[in-house]
Amino acid sequence: MTSISLLQQELNKAIIGRKEEIDFMLMGLLVQGHVLLESVPGSGKTMMAKAFAEVIHGEFKRLQFTPDVLPSDVTGISYFHPQKQEFVLRMGPVMSNILLADEINRATPRTQSSLLEAMEEKQVSIDGETIPLLKPFMVIATQNPVESQQGTFPLPAAQLDRFLFKLTIDYPSQEEEKSILQQFGHSPGKVNINKIVTLDQIEKWTEQVKEVTVHDDIMTYIIQIVHHTRNHPYIELGLSSRASLAVLQAAKAYAFVNNRTFVTPDDVKKIIEPVCLHRMKLSSQGMLIHNLAEILKTIVEEVEVPVEANVR
Repeated sequence: MTSISLLQQELNKAIIGRKEEIDFMLMGLLVQGHVLLESVPGSGKTMMAKAFAEVIHGEFKRLQFTPDVLPSDVTGISYFHPQKQEFVLRMGPVMSNILLADEINRATPRTQSSLLEAMEEKQVSIDGETIPLLKPFMVIATQNPVESQQGTFPLPAAQLDRFLFKLTIDYPSQEEEKSILQQFGHSPGKVNINKIVTLDQIEKWTEQVKEVTVHDDIMTYIIQIVHHTRNHPYIELGLSSRASLAVLQAAKAYAFVNNRTFVTPDDVKKIIEPVCLHRMKLSSQGMLIHNLAEILKTIVEEVEVPVEANVR
């Protein structure tokens, strides 16, 4: 069994019923992307992020976003130390490998935007000083759809575009919930996890993902899907060039975690919705008669699929 399979197995043992979400989080980490989780409270998002950080020997920090959280609470601050008689830099929780941005849509737009530089450039600027972040660095953000209209600030398109994946977490099945009760009934919230890989191994995997082969026909396939979203009569905001790159990187990561050295059309289809839906916006007319996921599915079906035998 490969190290990736062992890592997946360990996380699936601790986080019941979240196999797909765990795989997407791993894929995001391997291509230096970020993940936005949307679900009701109590669905195990915090536990999943903690377990994910622990299994890779990573530094984990959690920041509970509220309207009074300031940008300096996220990135850090330079303050005057009376005893030392000099300015001292105190880093915020962004200095971590896995940052859980809990209920990110409860923070003000100003505080939300403080993460943009960290997510895109893997650095923060404090009082004119640029500080590189730890490697790897990944934001796992959460938002609660139930309270989306109560004291929240919806993430703008520029912020959403920084997330490689947006994953909607459903309720567990009856069988999965029974397993949760059996496993955690005596110690709620406690996860016993084995450290499977090191950060050095993650870095090696990141380099290996870059070597995954992508045939020109696959690139053309991705570009055609993207351009169809830009020209669709019911889509107001189509996919950007950053979205094209995100689809490509996610498809390579999907192939890698499935023990392949080349991308297939099915890889693109598997990752297209988590990568693209949060980057698109329906027109006012489209909202009345269509569902965005259905439109994207139709677009993918209409684009000619490359012959798989020719893309290896």
